[in-house]
Amino acid sequence: MPSSATPLSALSADDLAARLTTVRAAYDELKARGLKLDLTRGKPGSDQLDLSNDLLGLPSSYRDRSGADVRNYGGLEGLAEMREIFADLLGVDVASVVCGGNSSLTMMHQVLTALLLKGGPDSPRPWSQEPVVKFICPVPGYDRHFTMLAELGIEMVSVPMNADGPDVPAVRALVDDPAVKGMWVVPTYANPTGAVCSAEVAAELMAMPTAAPDFRILWDNAYAVHHLTDVETKSADALGLAAASGHPNRPIMFASTSKITFAGAGVAALAASAENKAWYLERLGFAAIGPDKVNHLRHVEFFDDADGVRDHMRKHRDLIAPKFTAVEDALSSRLAGLGIAEWTVPTGGYFVNLDVLDGTASRVVQLAKEAGIALTPAGSAFPHGNDPRDRNIRLAPTFPVLDEVQAAMAGVAVCVELAALESLTRG
Repeated sequence: MPSSATPLSALSADDLAARLTTVRAAYDELKARGLKLDLTRGKPGSDQLDLSNDLLGLPSSYRDRSGADVRNYGGLEGLAEMREIFADLLGVDVASVVCGGNSSLTMMHQVLTALLLKGGPDSPRPWSQEPVVKFICPVPGYDRHFTMLAELGIEMVSVPMNADGPDVPAVRALVDDPAVKGMWVVPTYANPTGAVCSAEVAAELMAMPTAAPDFRILWDNAYAVHHLTDVETKSADALGLAAASGHPNRPIMFASTSKITFAGAGVAALAASAENKAWYLERLGFAAIGPDKVNHLRHVEFFDDADGVRDHMRKHRDLIAPKFTAVEDALSSRLAGLGIAEWTVPTGGYFVNLDVLDGTASRVVQLAKEAGIALTPAGSAFPHGNDPRDRNIRLAPTFPVLDEVQAAMAGVAVCVELAALESLTRG
């Protein structure tokens, strides 16, 4: 059923009722198809994982370029060659980089836990000794950031995530509170909006005065090289901007190859000021003697250098960009002009952000589930899963094959319109 150019809110009661009958029939047909489709998590598809299968035969040696045996203990900060690759990709000095295991999320948890138990280099006391600890969370945002904070007992305060990054005036209004100890930023192709933090916004975040002397920005650059077009956007220079503004310890940067090679067997990295890096390695030294340097060497042989990573990511782009096009095509063909939904058309990352009619996101997810289409729970991109407007849905099209994405999104569009019509006719 083609979209009308007339917003649904402008239709008469009789026209709304007639359209509701038609869309209900379309939904009944959708349910009758017995679909079993999943758009819940931003995982690489099997064809993307296949791009890295040569890793399974590597490394060809067990010595790094210095001659050290990577099979043995030691090298807490990671293989130098792997650190150089991340430094190039992230636009930082290699001296700032630590390479670890497969999960950057684990590194984030280590940092937060250490701040709570020990405090940072510039902390008056461990964060756990403060009456309350708060974190700023741009929304919509990454659900695992929020669940990590909740698990650690850190309170969350939300600010809007704009097209150019977190809302700076909203952030400034919060950091006057000494209980506000930090914030999350996904600077490039943010989860789920695809927003890119501009250099201007990044500079303001790094330079702004804060009541907490140990305020931290956890700069989760998970999608730094995950481009969907020929325009390969560079991330803002968080470490350089912070150092220039007199707050070198403010940002701690994270990244990984989880959506570059094997999601469960990649390499994660942290980059920070010299003081923060030394602090992190001291904490890490009580928990580990060294990372999996065999895996580091495997990745170094596979990529050779940072340009090898960039070439590899263009192969990823060729596989997943059509899936994002399918999302846009399905939403535009059915919902454009109806005034009941807005969505992003990202130029990178792994998600599409869908905002539906206020108060209907939960109903859309329910309708989709009953039709055999699994979506991320409504509100998951907000702290504690609470979207005050009940309008936000994160779409993750990378894992299913293309025809499944097309089928799922055609169904989602029907569910969005049906939920909206139900709401409007009740009103």
